[in-house]
Amino acid sequence: MNESITLPRFGKPDQPEAERHDRAPLMAFIGDAETEVALREGLSDLPVDRIDIRRGGIKAAITLLRKVPTPYVLIVDVGGEKHPLTALGHLSEVVEPDVRVLVIGDAQDVDTYRQITRGLGAVEYLSKPVTRERVSRHFAPIVTGELRHEAVTSGRMLTVTGATGGAGATTIAANLAWHFALDAMRHTVLLDPDLHLGDAALLLDVKASPGLRAALEAPDRIDALFVERATQPIMDGDRTTRLHVLAGEESLANAAQTASGAARQLLEALARRYNMIVCDVPAAPVPLYRDLLGLSHQRILVMPPTLAGIRATLRLLAVPQTTQGARRPVIVLNRVGLPGGLSRRQVEDGLKMPVDIAIADQPRQMGHAATLGKPAVSSRGGFRTAIIELAQQVAFIRLLDSAVAANTPLVRSKKLRLFGGRS
Repeated sequence: MNESITLPRFGKPDQPEAERHDRAPLMAFIGDAETEVALREGLSDLPVDRIDIRRGGIKAAITLLRKVPTPYVLIVDVGGEKHPLTALGHLSEVVEPDVRVLVIGDAQDVDTYRQITRGLGAVEYLSKPVTRERVSRHFAPIVTGELRHEAVTSGRMLTVTGATGGAGATTIAANLAWHFALDAMRHTVLLDPDLHLGDAALLLDVKASPGLRAALEAPDRIDALFVERATQPIMDGDRTTRLHVLAGEESLANAAQTASGAARQLLEALARRYNMIVCDVPAAPVPLYRDLLGLSHQRILVMPPTLAGIRATLRLLAVPQTTQGARRPVIVLNRVGLPGGLSRRQVEDGLKMPVDIAIADQPRQMGHAATLGKPAVSSRGGFRTAIIELAQQVAFIRLLDSAVAANTPLVRSKKLRLFGGRS
């Protein structure tokens, strides 16, 4: 097996404290009759309801799991696949990060076992021919939860911060999250920690929830059901998307008291549910915002083409790197061509470094999108192209379908760490 590619990891957490009713305990996708019989017989004595075993292998799994909730345990057959590691990488892009993956394949060497379990993070691997006894011995304890595993870092957390007021950070964050969820098919949450003046929910036309304040004030109450209750799903027409919003809308007269460690506990809960966490963090000396920036895998700074934008960006670049060891923040120069604003070259001369992404000033398009409550990234054009490029830079996302839609040639990154992989 000589696939020279760095693949994302599946999660290996314990069973959640409170199960969601929309997730099946077990789904299996098997490619041949003999393996299916062995799997059914090996799991026949287990006290698990709704065991769903299907024919079709890993390709069928990828197709279906783009549309339905991820099961807690997923068994996939990669037998016959020319590039099984790459196929498993594609699978990891469409499932929730806390899924426990069991793999069946043709290869019988130790290197393959290590690549799939240690490299990808699958819980177990069995080579064919598979027998009832092997299924009962190696798979059954994992399905029942008798054999537990420590959780690994899962969802990737990105922070978007405006260098100055009105830079467009919330717009960038909302559109980036929309793109991850609807184009890249990632389970995504847009987190707006500004309980009093945040606009993320408004931009996506959903109601804010009191659950965020409760979580920040009493983080010990955060569990899997909290995430489902507090986050608001985004609709695309009459269907629910993979994008959710977690935001608050508190009265300005009511000050919220954030408990110590609340940011970390909240993000850990979200990372078990979502592949991508996009957080709109204001540039203000607030302990909660500072904690979120410190826990980010990648920071994004959005600046306007002004002298004030240059000064504020330089100050924000001086903030220490995140605890995740990410590279320097990605700089987005927004509203290029703004009347009275600086040119891109003038901005880069002032920063003494190039900007990473430049987005043209498009007041009519952005205003129309905000009025309708539908992100501008859903329409073709230069803004969509810039968001696609930003997604590649900050999350190493392979977006071939998005590239076709945007008429933009994309280069596949060899770094595909989708579940919190370190840069």
